Amino acid sequence: MGIFSWIVVGLLAGWLATQFFRARFELVGDILLGVVGGLVGGYLASTLFKISNPISGFNLTSILVAFAGSVVLLLVIRIFSRG
Repeated sequence: MGIFSWIVVGLLAGWLATQFFRARFELVGDILLGVVGGLVGGYLASTLFKISNPISGFNLTSILVAFAGSVVLLLVIRIFSRG
């Protein structure tokens, strides 16, 4: 998956996750959240659900996996920021 695909998938997944949590991030924050969420989601999908190559380009599966990872990442951020 090329860098442009990572950015586009990250932007979509990060934006969806911030809309879901009503969080406030800028464009760069959404992209970073989505890209890191894609890494987290890809790891979880391959480890827990035995999905081979869960992030495989610009497709619905990649966006959903990155969105799920972004949601998990936002949950962790909220847990540690409330302490």
